[in-house]
Amino acid sequence: MNLCNKKSQMNSLILLMMLVGSLLGCGKKTPAPSDTGTTNPPPVSGDPAQYGTPFSGVPASKDIVMYEVNLKTYSPVGLNSAMARLDSIKALGINVVWLMPTYPVGVLKASGSPYAVKDYMAVNADFGTLDDLRAYVAKAHTLGMAVILDWVANHTSWDNAWIQNKSWYQQDAGGNIIIPPGTNYSDVAALNYNNANMRAAMIKAMKYWIFNANIDGYRCDFADNVPNDFWAQALDTLNTIKTHKLIYLAEGTKGPEITAGFQLSYAFSYYSTLKNVFAGTQTPSALFSTNMAEIASLPSPGIKLRYITNHDNASSDGSTITEYKAKQGALAAFVLAAYMGGVPLVYSSQEVGYPNAINFFNNVPVDYNANPDMVAEYKKIIAFRQAHEAVKTGALTAYNDNDIAAFEKKTGADDVLILVNTKNSSINYTVPAALQGTTWTNGLTKINTTFNTQVTLQPYQYLVFKR
Repeated sequence: MNLCNKKSQMNSLILLMMLVGSLLGCGKKTPAPSDTGTTNPPPVSGDPAQYGTPFSGVPASKDIVMYEVNLKTYSPVGLNSAMARLDSIKALGINVVWLMPTYPVGVLKASGSPYAVKDYMAVNADFGTLDDLRAYVAKAHTLGMAVILDWVANHTSWDNAWIQNKSWYQQDAGGNIIIPPGTNYSDVAALNYNNANMRAAMIKAMKYWIFNANIDGYRCDFADNVPNDFWAQALDTLNTIKTHKLIYLAEGTKGPEITAGFQLSYAFSYYSTLKNVFAGTQTPSALFSTNMAEIASLPSPGIKLRYITNHDNASSDGSTITEYKAKQGALAAFVLAAYMGGVPLVYSSQEVGYPNAINFFNNVPVDYNANPDMVAEYKKIIAFRQAHEAVKTGALTAYNDNDIAAFEKKTGADDVLILVNTKNSSINYTVPAALQGTTWTNGLTKINTTFNTQVTLQPYQYLVFKR
């Protein structure tokens, strides 16, 4: 075959292949935007890359001592000022830091509340940047402290971009988006948990901070008002992130929240009873009954978060110095909250005895160098708790008295005895027969004491013993 014939055959073959390709492609026209009215979205990627190294020192729930950080109590306000205080927080004996909302706050219909979230996946510019948040978390981890963010799942601000998806929100009969039912929160719009897309977006945003800022969990605001099946869905999803051990605290009281995956819930009743005891309207025996009722209300292994104040209480009820009548009264109340059951919380300003109410909507600079004597006592109280398994998990024996909150906690060979004068006057306490003649070591002063029939406690004095 000559060269001309070969070229002719090759050309014919090429033409035939082009014709076949054209015929096969006739039924596979790619839709143009005008065919569907929309442009196909780009492929959705998986989770973002992990920033930083996941923290391996997250404490067991029973060992938690938590500190709530209000960024508006620092001067200047923001993450950098708060980061400068992390060493002092660690020195108290804290191992978990809870940051109040760090997200941009809505402007439309706003009241200034940090719980009116405008963007779940951004940092409030008043507090700093994503890099500032990352640096804060990284330093806390270096110091041996976990960091949890405040999560607001019940509602958003009225200018959150989500509100363009009207079906993501609860509506009245006229189709108008409503505020959360049963509240007067006019600055926020109630989310609709019957909407699967909204749920998915919420969970995606929760995952975002675990990966992008390397946080260690969430304190979930107004948890009682969000369906438990959502919490189960969300926390089950977050628990698939096997590189992290995560902490979940519910601002709620329902047992099913623990079943849904929370390890911790609020001790609203204990706080109320504690205030009443120091106000003189209830006796210390009420603390024991409240303690037992709260613990019994939780499925295992749920634990109560105990406190003498937090951002809500410091705003509405005032300083701990006011609530518990004096600096010494505030310390005595903290001993009860920290030792009787559950895990303790310290709120920004509490440890330095800030004397006034703190409206968390506003910037309220606190002098964190005030009252070093109180700070020293908080350190001793927390250190004793951390050193004794009996305080954390021991069986409690109550010794009822009208003035002194007296109880013993024991597990194995670890045995502690706590006496707290809840009155602003000296009290001669009659020692229970079971304790007379026994010798104990004061856990704060290291002085040995053998009990006779009576012991005198000064106003709001607390005695912390170990066998």
